[in-house]
Amino acid sequence: MKSRKSYLGCALAKRACQHRIRAHYIRMPDLEEAWAQALDKPMGTTKFLKKYAAFSVLVIDEWLLDHPDESMRSMLLELLERRYDCASTVFCTQYAKKDWHQRLGSGVHADAIMDRIVHNTVWVETGSHNMREHAALNP
Repeated sequence: MKSRKSYLGCALAKRACQHRIRAHYIRMPDLEEAWAQALDKPMGTTKFLKKYAAFSVLVIDEWLLDHPDESMRSMLLELLERRYDCASTVFCTQYAKKDWHQRLGSGVHADAIMDRIVHNTVWVETGSHNMREHAALNP
């Protein structure tokens, strides 16, 4: 069973696809793994950024589950810069937006990443109800 935030993110990407809008859903750990693999290939980082910047809707689930390292923060900054004002990025996370800056490392990269996120943003709060816990209690 998916959490509410994951379910909503998947539903948004699926609906976009049904309307022939290029959309992609990815978990943050999988995005990190794809980035690590791109670093090892010739032109891998260029292809990676081009691929993920091209989606009209990009859903990143489990956003900031782990603290991104310097390489990941640099990639996120570049990716969000390329997507800014021309594509939609959906962040699904259990962390309050007030905690994002700290989870991004609190430095200049965090400032720049947050600057690209907070402007022109619609925030959707799904509440604190845990769907997995609910399912376990009500089989």
